[in-house]
Amino acid sequence: MTISLREVSQKILGYVSLTFLGYFTIGLSLATLPIFIHQTLGFNTIIAGLVISVQYIATFLLRGYAGKIVDTKGPKISVLRSMLFFALSGLLLLLVFLFRSQPLLSLGLLLITRLFTGIGEGLVGASPINWALMELGDEHAAKAISFNGIASYGALAIGAPLGVLMVNHINYEALALLTSAVGLLGYFYCRTKTPYQVARKKAEKVSFKRVLLLVAPFGICLALGGLGFGSISTFMTLYYEHFNWQNGAACLTIFGVFFILTRLIFNKVIDQYGGLKVALVSLFVETLGLTVIAVAMDPLWTLLGAALTGFGFSLVFPALGVEAIKRVDQSQQGSALAAYGLFIDISLGITGPLIGFVANNMGMTAIYPFSTIMVSIGFAVVGNLLYQKRRELTP
Repeated sequence: MTISLREVSQKILGYVSLTFLGYFTIGLSLATLPIFIHQTLGFNTIIAGLVISVQYIATFLLRGYAGKIVDTKGPKISVLRSMLFFALSGLLLLLVFLFRSQPLLSLGLLLITRLFTGIGEGLVGASPINWALMELGDEHAAKAISFNGIASYGALAIGAPLGVLMVNHINYEALALLTSAVGLLGYFYCRTKTPYQVARKKAEKVSFKRVLLLVAPFGICLALGGLGFGSISTFMTLYYEHFNWQNGAACLTIFGVFFILTRLIFNKVIDQYGGLKVALVSLFVETLGLTVIAVAMDPLWTLLGAALTGFGFSLVFPALGVEAIKRVDQSQQGSALAAYGLFIDISLGITGPLIGFVANNMGMTAIYPFSTIMVSIGFAVVGNLLYQKRRELTP
């Protein structure tokens, strides 16, 4: 039966709405926790970065497990479990805020909270994408990956400033309760979805390590590009505080808005020009955006840099992801997307302590020049991959 493009989009949106709910719980505390750790609890930027990064380390460790669940039992189980962990993270976050008068206890509880959040992110990860591909087919991979990214970064762009507003105008505890409530909403919404019965053709068994090696060239480029987003999401609020500027969370919102608009407007360019070409241009634009932030002496220029960074980073994940899943058999796509997603987890996991170290030893103003250099290396690596591909195709 032929299905229209509109119906395809509607079905994909039905699945990636689960991604939105999961990442909305992450976004709520994203801009508030660095300041809470640094100013309320009194720990330095390195500690703040390390605590934030615990989430991404947990996500990294869960990707392979989630991919295996998707390939063997279907994505619904993985998503249901993720939502329960998001709900639990909200309850733990409530304890973190209630015990803020005891910094070490609060920090210890926050570490566990970030661990639970990371487990939730690792389980939801690529599961909605796989759910969509299982129903609609691999020919819609670029659209499914793009829509999933819109859902995740859109959720962060909405959740981060909302979290700041709640802290400023209500209290920390309200933010924690909302986090838990959204996690429960996601759980019960997921239960209404029809589970997909995995019944694909048998293929030669490939270990997750082997799949990881197959997608690694593209994942490394993704990881380098992810440093730009990581430096904005984790440290922009502290960066604004350093210059006595107001509303640092606006940068994450601007980043998210341009990220989403780019995917909506340019959603067909990957199919037209190929993943590597699109990734090359995208990383160049992201490098340009980070350069603007690095030299900006005014918050308006910083917002412009964040917009360019979001515009550039937007298509990096789907562009390289489409290339990555071409390396494996259809029956290993869940594992391939999970393995590919590991690299953004590594990137964001490293970003916190690495950028925190740079800020602590070289000053806040060194954050974005450093990030610019890292992303430009990713640009160079993609250029090399494109050059090698052209050589292979040339008779």
